[in-house]
Amino acid sequence: MEESTELLQFIRAEGLVPAIGLLGLAWLVAGGVSRAFTNLSERFTDRRLALQQAKSILRLLVFVLGFAAAAASLFRLSSEAILALSGTIAVAIGFAFRDLLASIIAGVIILIDRPFQVGDRVTFDGYYGEVVEIGLRTVRLVTLDDSLITIPNNKFLTEAVSSSNAGALDMLIQIDFHIGIDQDLRKAKSLVREALVACQFSYLAKPAIVVVAPVSIGDAAALRLRAKVYIIDLKYEKALESDVTERVIAAFQLHRVHPPAVLIRHTQAA
Repeated sequence: MEESTELLQFIRAEGLVPAIGLLGLAWLVAGGVSRAFTNLSERFTDRRLALQQAKSILRLLVFVLGFAAAAASLFRLSSEAILALSGTIAVAIGFAFRDLLASIIAGVIILIDRPFQVGDRVTFDGYYGEVVEIGLRTVRLVTLDDSLITIPNNKFLTEAVSSSNAGALDMLIQIDFHIGIDQDLRKAKSLVREALVACQFSYLAKPAIVVVAPVSIGDAAALRLRAKVYIIDLKYEKALESDVTERVIAAFQLHRVHPPAVLIRHTQAA
C-alpha cells in the first residue's frame, strides 16, 4: 500500500489525456503500417514474406515507442524520481503486468531468435496454419479452414513449434495414395509422378519423388505411395493437393490401378 502511494505521487494528472492520445496515435500508426505493408505484399508477391516480417517488426517498434512516450507524459521522470522509485516501480509493474511483460519480452525474443516468421506455416499445440502476425502480446495464426487462432507469445518459449517452410515461399507437400499389393506398382508410381510434374503449382526446381511403403488399412494389405513435391507458393497448398489428387484418381481409373482389397490366399490340399 505504501509503495502504491509512493508511486502515485509521481503521476502527473495533466499528463493523462496526452498519454491516452499518444497511445491512440500509436494504435493508428500501427494500423496504417499494417495496411501499407499488406498492400505492398499483395502487389509484390515474390517478396510477400519479407514484407510481412518487416510489418511485424515495425508494428512492435511503434507500440514500444508509443508506450514509452505515454509513460514520459504521465510520470514525472526526473533523475531523482527514477533513482528513488526504480525499485518500487519495478515491483509494482512486475506484479500488475507480469503476464503482459512476459509476452512482450517473448515477442522480442521470437523476432530476434526467429523460430518462425510471419508467413510461415507452423504447427503448434494441435493447430496448423499461417503466422499472420507477431504482435506485442500474441501470435496470430490463420488455419486452413480460415479460423483465427490467438496464442500468447510466452507459450512459444516453453513448447515445441514446427515451421514447415522456415521463411521460404516454397514448401514441401506430402500426399498419400494407396493401392492393392497385387497392382502394378511401377505403373502406379509413374502415374503419381506424372501428376506431380503436370500440376501448375509444383515447384520443379526441387525434386518431386514418390516413396513406397507397405501398410495395412483395416484388414487389407496395401502399398502406400507417398508423393513429395514442393509448392511454388505456400498459399496454394490446398489447390496443389486437390489438383494432384484429382489427376491421380483419374489416371488410376483409366489404367485400372485398384485400391486395396482383402485378398484371400487359397492353399491346395495335399
